[in-house]
Amino acid sequence: MPTPPYRLIADELRRRILTGDLAPGAVVPGERLLVEQYDVAAETARRALGVLAAEGLTETRRGSRTRVRAFRPILRQATKRLARQQWGEGQSIWRADLDERPMATDRLSVTEQPCPAHIAPGLGLEPGEAVWVRDRRYLVEGEPVMLATSYLPAVLVAESPVTLPDTGPGGIYARLTELGYAPVLFREQARARMPLPEEAGALALGPGTPVVLIVRYAYAEGGRPVEVNEMTLDASRYLLEWEFPA
Repeated sequence: MPTPPYRLIADELRRRILTGDLAPGAVVPGERLLVEQYDVAAETARRALGVLAAEGLTETRRGSRTRVRAFRPILRQATKRLARQQWGEGQSIWRADLDERPMATDRLSVTEQPCPAHIAPGLGLEPGEAVWVRDRRYLVEGEPVMLATSYLPAVLVAESPVTLPDTGPGGIYARLTELGYAPVLFREQARARMPLPEEAGALALGPGTPVVLIVRYAYAEGGRPVEVNEMTLDASRYLLEWEFPA
């Protein structure tokens, strides 16, 4: 079957982006210009632009025109970032991802709450048992890239630095080690979906941009669960990589 016109337009614009004809940050031809240039309906032009947005090649900020995405993707190397030589030596696990790029957190809250029903099995708790919840947003180069919520059993971390906004060098895992619950095994599950409205707002997502959901489970010796971490990533800003021996 013939290729739909909106796909042909998207293919041409994608080629221009990938070859550098449309450089990072450059304004992408708008709907009206595409209608005139390709002699198509406005809906066709709109769908072509939607393809590029869904592929993460363009972004539209409120009150501004569509531009080629200028943000360099984050290479998330799960095996490397969770290695003990990272957090065990007082380094942030983010150091493995960012190659010295500036990172910050905001919207941080640390509270004791009843354990949600969907988290309880992962921590070996009953729903409603006390957990400490660390909720935060991560920004790289000033751009929001990830939302993360960690749940830790209150019986393990109460009155420890884990319950403070600043957990200190090495973060949560270094503090768990000091408490006698050093993580020895991590398990992550990942899936993709379209964002909820509050997620799209918090991550400043453009139309059509999906998110990647990663849930990490951390276990101490004997298989004791010590943390469940729910992460929501802007899919257009990440490359996910796993490395392991054959």
